[in-house]
Amino acid sequence: MNTLVSSFRSSARRAPLASARITKASFRSSFRKYSTESTEAPPPKSSNTALYATIGLALVGGLGYYTYSSSDTAATTAKSGVQATKAALKFTPTKDDYQKVYNKIAQKIDDAGDYDDGSFGPVLLRLAWHSAGTFDKESKTGGSNYATMRFDSEASHGANNGLHIARGIVEQVKKEFDWISYGDLWTLAGVAAIQEMGGPKIPWRSGRIDGFAKDATPDGRLPDASQAHDHLRSIFYRMGFNDQEIVALSGAHALGRCHTDRSGFEGPWTFSPTTVTNDYYKLLLNEKWVWRKWNGPKQYADKKTGTLMMLPTDYALVQDKAFKKWVQAYAADEALFFKDFSAVIAKLFELGVPEAQWATSEPWTFKSSNEQESN
Repeated sequence: MNTLVSSFRSSARRAPLASARITKASFRSSFRKYSTESTEAPPPKSSNTALYATIGLALVGGLGYYTYSSSDTAATTAKSGVQATKAALKFTPTKDDYQKVYNKIAQKIDDAGDYDDGSFGPVLLRLAWHSAGTFDKESKTGGSNYATMRFDSEASHGANNGLHIARGIVEQVKKEFDWISYGDLWTLAGVAAIQEMGGPKIPWRSGRIDGFAKDATPDGRLPDASQAHDHLRSIFYRMGFNDQEIVALSGAHALGRCHTDRSGFEGPWTFSPTTVTNDYYKLLLNEKWVWRKWNGPKQYADKKTGTLMMLPTDYALVQDKAFKKWVQAYAADEALFFKDFSAVIAKLFELGVPEAQWATSEPWTFKSSNEQESN
């Protein structure tokens, strides 16, 4: 049955889409099975080994220790000490340094083997999204600045189930580029995921710092997929987004799939879950959605094939007039969606970061793997 469904999904993808925007991961996914297992080889040694060795020695001499322990606070102190020592040594990463990090992440995205639909891109984007989406504009807490999902108190939130996979992937990148903060690494991974899966350029700035366990956010700040439009507004207004931005951010559901062992829900939103498109909006408007008959939580299935799904929060976008007009706009114009999605994702990834922390006043954009190969 899985083979039949996989064959159907591959054949159902639109030819114009495939010819217009093909990524390595999406091309190879048509030859792969769906799986949730992954094996990763250790990353190669960094070309900056000498630099990191010097920093390590300086840290030992300047702070008296450089150890990792099972204590969240001790581990964070050590890592913060590394960053402080590098600052003292006047090590200032350039855009080229971050492009190298981007490139390594891109390799990981495209090295997913049989994981899900053949790409780590969707789960890395989810990590970046969830790390930033905890921001509260009133208390100025949460957001991407402290990367507090490193701590069990936040990693254990139900909305973050399964994200240990994404954190494990980028941890391999961190070992090679240990000068980058986790907040910068996770959000840059989100940028790479979008661009490597055929999406728009995402402006990005560095400057996030690693925090402590005390900075972890309380549970309940991320969207509950079983809710309706009033819940969406409550969650996203708290972050500082408006109705148009809520709908644009929801377009990320063109990617990936739900898993019963994580959210409880199951299935992909679109027939091309490793390619950024406006199909999510088209499907919301044009397919007939019915309640799925199964033993899991309430979710919708497309009546035609029964292979796609929508969450209650997805379907709420076409039940609310203010939301629906933007669904219609993005369904009709993919270029408009790409423009607005780029702007709102960049805004999301910067939530919680004080302006004074940014390394540059203007954001950078990075070259995708396809761009670099064509040069």
